[in-house]
Amino acid sequence: MPEIQENISLKSYNTFGIEAKAKYFVVFKSVEELKRILRNPEYLNEKRLFLGGGSNVLLLNDFEGLVLKNEIKGIESVFENEENAILKVGGGEVWHEFVLDTIEKQLSGLENLSLIPGTVGAAPMQNIGAYGVEIKDVFVSLEALNLETLEVVFFDREKCAFGYRESFFKHEGKGKYVILNVNFELSKKPAFNVSYGAIKDTLTEMGVTELSSKSISDAVIAIRKSKLPDPAEIGNSGSFFKNPEISKTLFEKVKAEFPNIPSYPIDENTVKVPAGWLIEQAAWKGKRFGDIGVHDKQALVLVNYGEGKGQEIADLAKEIAFSVLQKFGIEIKPEVNFIS
Repeated sequence: MPEIQENISLKSYNTFGIEAKAKYFVVFKSVEELKRILRNPEYLNEKRLFLGGGSNVLLLNDFEGLVLKNEIKGIESVFENEENAILKVGGGEVWHEFVLDTIEKQLSGLENLSLIPGTVGAAPMQNIGAYGVEIKDVFVSLEALNLETLEVVFFDREKCAFGYRESFFKHEGKGKYVILNVNFELSKKPAFNVSYGAIKDTLTEMGVTELSSKSISDAVIAIRKSKLPDPAEIGNSGSFFKNPEISKTLFEKVKAEFPNIPSYPIDENTVKVPAGWLIEQAAWKGKRFGDIGVHDKQALVLVNYGEGKGQEIADLAKEIAFSVLQKFGIEIKPEVNFIS
């Protein structure tokens, strides 16, 4: 039975660096350990919070319950042929380290998702994505523990109901499952995606003439480092808001007033617009309020400069969203999960 600690600071367990205490805290490294913890009668009535890398949570106050940190590790090949390989990966593996491992093995499919903070287990929950690639593109299946029955349940792509930064686990399945491991299908004969964002320009600046998973990963890492603050230096959770998907009718109305608005067509009737651009146009970029603020290089990133409180950041996010709605008539929603 893993040791359950009391009154533990969560500051080092969330990338915002918010100081909050957990009434109880425990690390589990296998499904057997997790089951033993969950069967312990002493903690049956405590509310629970599962943490991976703590990169997509905003702690609003102390957590009066049991915090369980997923450290289930392991990367193994479960299928391989001349073209593809399927890897089974523990939910507690650090995402970026896993991506680098696939590149070292000369497997392609995840290079555009380099340097995204968090763990493998959290990736399907958010359907994480960047630079034209999402988890669903390489996802095969996962195993999760049903927290009510303590049975291990299999989920294929359809059951996960992936959407833009969405999945079954953020809606009907929220708080009901813990992701134990994930299977990804990666390619030995890559079809690289460099059409999105500044990847092509960055590759040119780097002098790359022949594409590889490694060169694309290096370019993505360079871009992310130039735009996003390192959580080890300034507390943040990366992109705080989702890019809104709006109707073409609304987009045309906004474009008439703001001709320079960037856009990415989703289908005939829907257009995605960058939340960062909207926030910057609403004059929030670089604004600081005590120990919290909006990053000066990327308006999509809210930051904690040291002693900021979670509720202060939540209040700032609400003000930003309201001002964007007032200016453009576009609603922006947080990508980050608020924990109270």
